[in-house]
Amino acid sequence: MTQMTTGQARIVDPVLTTHATGYIRPGNVGSVLFPRVEVGVRAGKVTAFGKEGFRRYNTKRAPGEATKRIQFGYQAGNYAIVDSALEAVVPDEIAQEAAAGPGIDASTDAVDLVLDVMELEHECECADIARDVSNYDTDHKVSLVGTGRWRGSAGDPTANIEAAKDAIRASIGVRPNTALISASAWSALKSNAKIQDYLKHLGKETLTVDILKSMWELPTIVIGEAISASGQADDLGDVWGDDVILAYVAQPNGSNRRSAAKPSYGYTYSLRGEPNVRMAYRDENRQSWIHPVNNNRTPQLTGMVAGYLIKDAGAAPA
Repeated sequence: MTQMTTGQARIVDPVLTTHATGYIRPGNVGSVLFPRVEVGVRAGKVTAFGKEGFRRYNTKRAPGEATKRIQFGYQAGNYAIVDSALEAVVPDEIAQEAAAGPGIDASTDAVDLVLDVMELEHECECADIARDVSNYDTDHKVSLVGTGRWRGSAGDPTANIEAAKDAIRASIGVRPNTALISASAWSALKSNAKIQDYLKHLGKETLTVDILKSMWELPTIVIGEAISASGQADDLGDVWGDDVILAYVAQPNGSNRRSAAKPSYGYTYSLRGEPNVRMAYRDENRQSWIHPVNNNRTPQLTGMVAGYLIKDAGAAPA
């Protein structure tokens, strides 16, 4: 049997874990709506937010009088992180061929494939939450129909966006800072008659994200390009469908970290220290090294009133 080295006796592979930390699958944008915050336990209370931060308080005090106190956020519901783990298999034959190639590391490549699968799963989980109409009240969603869709003759994307911005501001006192546009809605935008008229006014021929940021006064706009396969036939479909989501998302502090104590549309509760790649173990029967990868996290909607769902924006004007 193959002898385990001292390095293999460690619990976590530090090199591959460093590689895995911060890994983002190209085209995934769910973390823009649900940024990562670290938690120390797999289950706990979700901090939700009301209007405490927007009330007018009388902070004056007389000499000797007790100082007034306020508390922000309240516990509403629970989060529960279900353990997620996959193993990357590196057959000896693949490792040997990679070692003979131009700087190819078979273990890193195998872990990347596992991380891709995990990132797509997270993207789908974020989309399932953000696109679910039952997660919004009547003031924070709209379903576009017929020619009112962005591909239709009466489609008015800017009017829809302004209505969403006003609804969010009326609820939390600030305007949204983020828009997630599905690939379908982005395609519809580029051919929309009103958008085309605006481009002519600018002397431009092609719509870009930067033009849209300036036009809609939104600092962050991302396009949801992810595709996933489902069903027995592995039919491919857009993860973000035909929808658009506007949201106010808490920004990171000076150390580029986020705290769940800040009001935000959503967060991804991630177990501290993950993702991590466990030390490889040997499967002699398969003549392979196995790299277990853990990435325990769950996205959670923490501030519905800080978001707005525009349903079917990119659908055909049936």
